[in-house]
Amino acid sequence: MRILVIEDEEGITSFLKQGLEEEGFEVELAHDGNNGLEKTLTGHFDLLLVDWMLPGLTGIEVCKAYRKDNKTTPIIFLTARDTVQDAIYGLQAGANDYIRKPFHFEELLERIRVQLRSTSVSPVFTLGTVSLNVETHKVMNKGTEVSLTQKEFSLLEFLLRNKGKVCKRNRILDAVWGHDADHDSGVIDVYINALRKKLSLTRDEDYIQTIRGVGYMANDQ
Repeated sequence: MRILVIEDEEGITSFLKQGLEEEGFEVELAHDGNNGLEKTLTGHFDLLLVDWMLPGLTGIEVCKAYRKDNKTTPIIFLTARDTVQDAIYGLQAGANDYIRKPFHFEELLERIRVQLRSTSVSPVFTLGTVSLNVETHKVMNKGTEVSLTQKEFSLLEFLLRNKGKVCKRNRILDAVWGHDADHDSGVIDVYINALRKKLSLTRDEDYIQTIRGVGYMANDQ
């Protein structure tokens, strides 16, 4: 998945590029509105992150010009503006969502996932004999439906979306329990064990691997 970040604040672009690449996204940067619009019209991106206030063309102008070209790629505005009127104006310009600065990275990440899910061809993730359907909220293993709690489902979804990558404990906590959740990371181990039991994973089906001292990884290779 390719994301274009159009943002002129160097600290924010560096922070976003590092965080998104750690999540497996390919990230390209543009530091002003004119260059950003040029890249949107000549390249292929799965999502755009656009700052409202930019040198040259504003984020609003970039968005309007992009939509005028019949482009449907999801756009999320990054903005310090916080009035209802500003939010409505941004959405009317063609944005799909917006997030106010300063923001927590995990909240932005979830908003990105929501937009990508809405444009995804297939809402189904697989892990060996296990399949998870985001749209129907069903988990199957070897043809049998597995009943999971909401937290168990969210945990499994997070691992499957990051299949093949090590998911650090703090990332899992933020994504599944929320940035401000008051939980010790030991709760993750409890839920991982519950998942393994409910999915009836054998020793030969070590799809959810423990990375000692770091976190967990979903892998069926």
